[in-house]
Amino acid sequence: MDDDGRMLADVVQYLVCPVCGADLELADRGLLCPAGHTFDIARQGYANLLPGNARPGTADTPEMVRARGEFLGAGHFTALADRLAWEVSRAGPSFVLDAGAGTGYYLSRILDRSPDAAGLALDISKHAARRAAKAHPRAGAVVADLWRPLPLRDGAADTVVNVFAPRNAAEFHRVLRDDGLLFTVTPSPGHLGSLVEPLGLLSIDRRKTERTDAALAGYFKLDSRKGIRAEAVLTHDEVTTLVGMGPSAHHVPVERLRERLGRLPDPLPVPMSFVLSGYRRLE
Repeated sequence: MDDDGRMLADVVQYLVCPVCGADLELADRGLLCPAGHTFDIARQGYANLLPGNARPGTADTPEMVRARGEFLGAGHFTALADRLAWEVSRAGPSFVLDAGAGTGYYLSRILDRSPDAAGLALDISKHAARRAAKAHPRAGAVVADLWRPLPLRDGAADTVVNVFAPRNAAEFHRVLRDDGLLFTVTPSPGHLGSLVEPLGLLSIDRRKTERTDAALAGYFKLDSRKGIRAEAVLTHDEVTTLVGMGPSAHHVPVERLRERLGRLPDPLPVPMSFVLSGYRRLE
């Protein structure tokens, strides 16, 4: 179904032009700045705010986005999504930026629990943005690169959420209000532990949490940290979908994955393990 930009109406007040940094406004199925830079709104409802020289080389492919939508839609990460939404809602946010939002699954759960908030799903993948634009009535979606200046005003957000995505500490600090909160979710070493060796998946860095803290140091201070653990009993098809939505999809061909899965029970228990960290913005 076509969209006329209504899904961006709640968030356009926070957006700036990625070329000159001026404010953007909705204008005839697009976004326009005073200097005349224009950005089309796709019929699916998202806007592409990548500068012309940007190359989305690390963007999720259509296959990865499809796999993520299918797996998350089946509820396998519900425990994580619910806890994240609860933690964010405690702060009573008015505008939430999901930086590296993927399909908008987590942002949608957050907005369900925070009825007075609007949200922006930001991702470098246009395929992800297509889904995120439809994820929630109070969410808009834009294509942008987390490693470049974000197309948001200084101090626009009171909450930034970053789930399994790159972290640009300086830009998160800039777009957060003085009392803003940053929530990150990273996998802990036990995540998918029963699958890593048998399937040849990428292993989790045992110092992942420590490295995250170091990357944010100077801009943020740790405010809270919680471990979230669950277990899912997955069929071989569900495991294939799970692998297909993450970074291991680039390293293990589907044929080889299915061959290795054939040696394992069907279904089989799979541990899910995450670290949810909250950070406060430093002055």
